[in-house]
Formats: sequence, C-alpha cells, structure tokens
Amino acid sequence: MNQAYIRNFAIIAHIDHGKSTLADRIMEQTNTVSQRERKNQLLDSMKVEQDHGITVKSRTVRNYYHGDDGHEYEYNFIDTPGHVDFSYEVSKSLAACDGAILLVDATQGVQAQTVANFRLAKQNQLPIIPVINKIDSESANIEKTVNQIQQLDQRFNHSTILMISAKTSQNIHDVLEAIYQRIPAPTGNLVAPLKALVFDSIYDPFKGIIAYVRIYDGRLNANQHLKLMADNTEFTSHQLGVFTPNMKESKQLSAGDVGYVTTGLKDSQLIQVGDTLTSCEHPTNKPLPGYQSAKSMVFAGFYPKDDNYKELKTAIEKLSLNDSSFHYTEEVSEALGPGFRCGFLGMLHLQIIRERLANEYHINVLTTAPNSIYHVYLKDTPDQSPLIITNPVKFPEFSKIDYVEEPYVKATITTPADSMGAVMKLVDQHLGTLLDMSNQGDLIVLIYKIPISEIAYNFFNKLKSDSHGYATLDTSFLDYELADVVKISIHINYAPVDALDTVVHRQDSEKIAQGIVKKMKYAVPRRLYPMPVQAFVEGKSIARIDVPPLRKNAAVNGEKHSISRKQQLLHRQNINKRQAAQSDIKLPQSVFNAILETD
Repeated sequence: MNQAYIRNFAIIAHIDHGKSTLADRIMEQTNTVSQRERKNQLLDSMKVEQDHGITVKSRTVRNYYHGDDGHEYEYNFIDTPGHVDFSYEVSKSLAACDGAILLVDATQGVQAQTVANFRLAKQNQLPIIPVINKIDSESANIEKTVNQIQQLDQRFNHSTILMISAKTSQNIHDVLEAIYQRIPAPTGNLVAPLKALVFDSIYDPFKGIIAYVRIYDGRLNANQHLKLMADNTEFTSHQLGVFTPNMKESKQLSAGDVGYVTTGLKDSQLIQVGDTLTSCEHPTNKPLPGYQSAKSMVFAGFYPKDDNYKELKTAIEKLSLNDSSFHYTEEVSEALGPGFRCGFLGMLHLQIIRERLANEYHINVLTTAPNSIYHVYLKDTPDQSPLIITNPVKFPEFSKIDYVEEPYVKATITTPADSMGAVMKLVDQHLGTLLDMSNQGDLIVLIYKIPISEIAYNFFNKLKSDSHGYATLDTSFLDYELADVVKISIHINYAPVDALDTVVHRQDSEKIAQGIVKKMKYAVPRRLYPMPVQAFVEGKSIARIDVPPLRKNAAVNGEKHSISRKQQLLHRQNINKRQAAQSDIKLPQSVFNAILETD
C-alpha cells in the first residue's frame, strides 16, 4: 500500500481504563475479525493475561479502514500493557509507532500510569490523540477529566479531546477518523537499502525465532539473505507476513509496514530486541538508534520442584525468546541442586513468569527470595576490582570484605495528593532520600534516591496499597554507593540451607531474621523430633526457634502410660536420625514464602 495511507499507532493507558476494549472495537469496526472470532480482550491471548485482566505481552494487528474521505487506510495497531512492571513493553511498542492514542477513564481521571506512559510517548516525540472513555457511566466526571488531560500538556488545550464509550461502541468512528487525520504517515525511502527495527520476538519450536519488525526503508522479501547489525548474525527469511491478528503470510513488506519475519535461529543470544535488520547484499550504512534494553530490577532463583531440570531449562530458554525483558543464568545450590538465577522487571513480572511456566509448560518451580546486585571489595586486593554478586550464596565471608557498594536508582513516584503522606512515609522506611517534589495537575511527582535492594520486593505491593492502586514508579540507574549490608544465613537442623540466604541492611537484620525464623516454624515440614531453625549474621546466631516434632505417642499403650518407652523413643530419634537428616532437607515453596513475605 502507498505509504501515504499507512498509520502505525499504539494505545497507552493506565491499567483497566478500557484499552483492550477499545482495541476490540477497532478490530470489529474495520472487519479485521469475523463475527465468529469476536470475543472480549481478543489480543490478550495468554492465560495469565485473562486470569489477571491485564496485558502482559504487546501484540500487533493490521486493520484496513475505509475513511470518510474515500481512501482505504492500513492501520497497524501495536498493543501495549498498562501495568507499571511492564513499562518496558510500552517503550518497545512506541519505538515502532508514529503516533499514540492516550486513553483516560472518565470515572477515574488521569492516573499515575497514564502520566508515565504519556512521558514515554512524549520522549519518542509522537503525536498524541487524547481520548476519554466510559462517558456513558453514571460516575463519569468528564469536565474534571478534560481539565486533567489539559494539565498534562499545553498542546491539549488546542486539540479536540474525543469522547467515547468503548463498551457500547459510542463514537468509535471518531477515533478511526482521527487516526489518519492526526497521526502522520511513515516517511521511509522505498528504494533505499533495507532498514528495519526488530521491536519484539517470539519463539516457535519448528520455525525458530520469529522477529517482529517495523520497516523504515527499502523492502523485505521472502527468501532474502538478511543480517542483524548488532552481531552481524546472518540468516535467510524463510517466511514473512503480517498480523491479522493471527500471522498471515505475504511475499513482501515495504517501508512503513509492520510485520514478522521467520529467522530460523534457535539461539536466543543471536537476536536482540532493538537491533537493526538489513540486507546482506545491499546493507544500510547506519543502524537505527534502537532503544534502551530492559534492566532487571529483581533477581530470584528458580529450581525444579520434581527433579525435572532439563524440562525447566528448555522452558526457560523458550520463555526468554518470547520475553526479551526476562534474563537468566545457570547456578547450583547445595540444598536445591541445579537451577537458574533469573532477572525480572518487578514482582508481578516474576509472578507472571512462574504462572507461564506452570500453564504453558506444566512445570512448577521453587522460587528463592528476591535480591539486588552488590559490588563487594575484598581486603588485600591489588587491582581493587569488585566481585559482582547477584546471588546471596556467593556473598564472601565478612572477615574478607573491605567494603560493599549497592546500586541506587532515581525513583520517580507519581501519586494522588491524598496519598502523598503515606507514600512519603513508605519511602522513608525504605531508606529513600527526597530529591525533588512537583505537581502534575492533581497528581504529585516525588523524586527519590533509593537503594534497589529496598524496592526489590514488597515495595511495589505496599506502594499500590498505600495509594489505593493509583501510584506508579519509574526508575533510572544513578550509581553505586557504600552500603552497610550483611548476609543472613539460615540453618535448619544445624545444617546451612544456602537457598535461603539473603542480604539485608545491617540495621534491619535482627528484625528480618526474627521474622524469618518465626514464620518458618510453621513452614518447614515437621519430623518426628524437634528441629532448630537459626539465623546467623557474621558467624553469630541472632534468632532461633524450634520446629515442633510430629510424632506418635509411643508412651501410650491402651490406658497405660510408659515414661521409659517415651524416653527410649526420643533417644533413638536423636541419635539415629538427626545426623542423617542434616543433608536431607526438602523444602516446599512455603518455606521460601516465609522470606518473601517478611518485611
């Protein structure tokens, strides 16, 4: 199709503001899906998306719209998530777009994630169409919502704000008209060498990695010899096509188009999201700038629950191909055996990956406590190069450590004014330092410096709780600074369990250790004798509790009680079983949850 009639756009919104419903109405009114294929949240195809009612993985779909001006337009819609943990997915989608629809719920107004996604679109210099949804609701406050949108940017004072109801299809036609009127067409050169952005990828067990691409210059043909410019990886395009929303094969993709190409590559390290795709015969001179790769905020260990390590490894490799923001490395635990140290965008991302392993690959995993990265400098080290620690098990002995540095981030928290006090108190409890404060309409923008370890887990949930779900958190790395941290080592039945190790700030160590051992009293499986659970810091036990025994009453024989029989039984248990049990501790997920849920 002529580039003048192509439009590439995304919809950005706070979670549950009707983004998926509007996408359904657009596909229906452009006849992209048949009456038989229609269903709610059509693009949210994963079970975890349907279970949680959120978009996790961005999707793409091509629509054809007959405008009131008599022309047919090609609308390439790239879906985006709305949850704060998946802002990276939003940035990937916006990198391939020429404009965006900013959707705001008339009953809730501009929310924190609305502002965060608006910032991402503005950073990409995209034209934005403001749209107010749910105007048919009895609790809609349209005038207030309009004022909030206009306070986001002065440009909205001079542009038409569309009023719709995605649920009833009211005024959806106005949105379809505004897309070609207010979003510019692509401006690629059809005769220039091929230049395409890889903005996403999925894995197919038969076809290998399938790259999602936006063509900026030139043409992409089937059976063409191609090259990824980052690592000079070469392959042949066995198949290419577009999304309708299912994959539909085509012979060619031209400048301005959005589609997919089958690479045949099976190694996830050979393709990077954000890379530039070009022709081997006539390559482009300069790659596209791409965008910043995902940075893991939370690290945790995944271990197979039923000794199915090979199946877990295969599943994790495939998941990493389908989710470029999920990272992993292999590791071995003395207590749990071989497993993986995984990096996530946040705690919800961790939960989603666990559920996808269970739903898509039927694999249940043990998950260790999340942690951050530390730079550990050892005494008497000539070159002063630090040890980079992502696993608490590898944290050196305290006698060998000179000093430790931990990463700090600049945290931008956007929250409603009535939640500001609770949010500031929460950040203070997590060692945050206030850098700046400003207003964004009815919202307050707080900028803090805070250790990553303090927001690695629980912080997101507490932030949502204190702000009633309306606050958002955007982070950017600042630097590494000195930290007074210690490793808490957990011993069960006098044997260390390395998978339970965690690194915390010294001032919080006693409180956290007490909380862990108390919860593990009820989480560790009971045996026929009492088992001590101890928390050690720098070689000293700072917390202890005994797991009560689970035993039959051998002292009872009918109505008679024998003290001697009871003493004999306990003596045999202590001598014959205690030593053997030290290396035979099998822990359920509830044990690790004791650490996950400890403040």
